[in-house]
Amino acid sequence: MYTLNEKIRDLVPYEPNKEEYPIKLDSNESFLRVPEYVMAEVIQNLQGIQFNRYPDPTADVLCANYASAYGLNAENVVAGNGSDELINIICNSFLMAGEKYGAFSSDFSMYSFYAHLAGAKGVFIPQNNDFTVDVDRVIETCKAEEVRMLIFSNPCNPTSLGLEKDEVRRIITSLPDTLIVLDEAYMDFWDQSLLEEVTEYDNLIILKTLSKAFGLAAVRCGFAVANERLIRVIKAVKSPFNVNTMTQVFASTLLKHKAENKAALRQIKMSTEDLQNAFDELSEKYPGQMEVKKSCTNFITVKMPQARDYFVFLKEKGILIRFYGPFIRVTAGNRSENAQLIKFTEQFLEENK
Repeated sequence: MYTLNEKIRDLVPYEPNKEEYPIKLDSNESFLRVPEYVMAEVIQNLQGIQFNRYPDPTADVLCANYASAYGLNAENVVAGNGSDELINIICNSFLMAGEKYGAFSSDFSMYSFYAHLAGAKGVFIPQNNDFTVDVDRVIETCKAEEVRMLIFSNPCNPTSLGLEKDEVRRIITSLPDTLIVLDEAYMDFWDQSLLEEVTEYDNLIILKTLSKAFGLAAVRCGFAVANERLIRVIKAVKSPFNVNTMTQVFASTLLKHKAENKAALRQIKMSTEDLQNAFDELSEKYPGQMEVKKSCTNFITVKMPQARDYFVFLKEKGILIRFYGPFIRVTAGNRSENAQLIKFTEQFLEENK
């Protein structure tokens, strides 16, 4: 009988929650849809696709439009089928079997998944009890363990906290022999991006996505930004036609609408701020029942002694959030969704005080 090798033997397929909920605040998606007139333009552009032809293998127009949106050079950008694909490519290309990668103890789970498939060994660096990151410990650990690649999200998913530019720069410059993969999936909601200076470093790759601030989670479009040497490597190892033509056209069209994208970002940030304020008020009203983190993302992270009970309670009310053991993560929704969430949250706290 054919025997599975040990690195895949115990893996189980990713199984997202497919149940229907009236209010879905578990996946950090945008609550905004693409404006109808932008969708009309997208549909018109899609009609010009020659479906019998392969996609542009380098997604030149898409990368140029993304570069234009962020003041970058297109030569420093490569597109992927979501940033997930790029994480997979980077882990399997820049890590050799048996080499070590570093990751934070509470961070995006797919970093470790793809590094595991690459045959790499994980070095997990714990955050402090308040979810903050001790940069000195990160640097010391990576040096002591001879970590070849350090990958982390900033701001962090799921903690909602972020490292300021100077702290990230210190990591990059202190570890010249380590590839730093900086996932800025949520940086559109904060102001500490290193995109403008990414080409100054020969050991830095920044990952970006259109799934959060741009509301294109269904389209699956992500980017890696780095100096030309690293980008050339990624282009060499990725599959030739990794981003389909429909995604390229859809994303390219949306990226041209800079005013609409900025307006959508403002709405999401306002919603998150409203949700933050509401949770802060509940934390003061019900001391000891929740510890709310100050978010710089589009979601709120809350430590709760009764986190599981709260998660189950909300599911019964038709609201889905994310449960992480001692804490929960809640995506900012529209005004009505936030209001329902806060109403039932206060009900739960009142019943369990």
